[in-house]
Amino acid sequence: MKNILLIEDDVILRENTAELLELSDYDVTTAPNGRIGLELAKNSLPDIIICDIMMPELDGYGVLEGLAGDEKTKHIPFIFLSAKTERKDVRKGMDLGADDYITKPFEEEELISAIESRLAKAAILKDRHDSEKQTDSNEEELRTLNDLKIFFDDNGETLSFPQGEVIYGEGQNSNYIYLISKGLIKCHKLDDQGKDLTTALYKEDDLFGYTSFTQNTPYQETATAIQDAVLIGISKNELKEVLNSNHKVTLELIQLLTEDLTMVKDQLLQMAYSSVKKRTANTILKFAEKLNRKPNDAIRISRNDLASVAGIALESLIRTLSSFKDMGIIEIEGRNIKILDINKLQQMD
Repeated sequence: MKNILLIEDDVILRENTAELLELSDYDVTTAPNGRIGLELAKNSLPDIIICDIMMPELDGYGVLEGLAGDEKTKHIPFIFLSAKTERKDVRKGMDLGADDYITKPFEEEELISAIESRLAKAAILKDRHDSEKQTDSNEEELRTLNDLKIFFDDNGETLSFPQGEVIYGEGQNSNYIYLISKGLIKCHKLDDQGKDLTTALYKEDDLFGYTSFTQNTPYQETATAIQDAVLIGISKNELKEVLNSNHKVTLELIQLLTEDLTMVKDQLLQMAYSSVKKRTANTILKFAEKLNRKPNDAIRISRNDLASVAGIALESLIRTLSSFKDMGIIEIEGRNIKILDINKLQQMD
């Protein structure tokens, strides 16, 4: 019989939920607040934890952080049960590493289904872990970045973000690494003068969101969807474990980081020494590449994003685009830009 630890400060809800779970053949231990719940979790190591958020002494977020910091408890499946229904609250819970988030009031079937799903996933991961222990320690399952991306597809959480929505903000805890399944993402930050500068663009099949894998370093920039995006997220702790046991894919990831740094260096040199026309031309070409367009296909992108990536004032960008149009290099219709002469763009001084 699986043991569930239920942490809930509302006496009636705690007793009713415990009875519901016991009738579903679970062994239930209860705690009236987060502090007691965390102690019980570390002492009894339950199979799964269901926890309220707003509680005295220690809230649900504190409980989850306490569990994540202990080697014995960090892998226990964790479900938030809360009346907080705003998207930012859900995102905060998931970013901290929760496996699921159920809002009150809830249906019995919804809760039982979530528990069964998380226990099944935990059992599968345990079987996989036990199986890997029996294999030759020199035989590594993940060897390439493609293998790592397949791991994301198989084990990650799928998240959708409409155009314009912020995925994470500068200074937030960097708990997730993302693989782009669909869409286009820009990373950006404000300079000392309050100007929004784009630091990177990521397209379908790119990884982003990585800071330090060994320290709790916050995100150094903001990430925003500039097209409707579907992302697959893996917690930093889970990815760290994968990299610790798969050294070949770690080397490939280091190579990816090196290439990112080289690209940033080239971008800085271009912004420092290139003319406005050349920076504008290169930025149009870069967006065409990131959007996976053929040269003669129109790209739909905001003037602000173009100016931000090129590192020039919006007014200067608009004037330059107009000159490119007059020269017959591009065609402009609303937000759409169509490249008419790719060679002239590539050769722009």
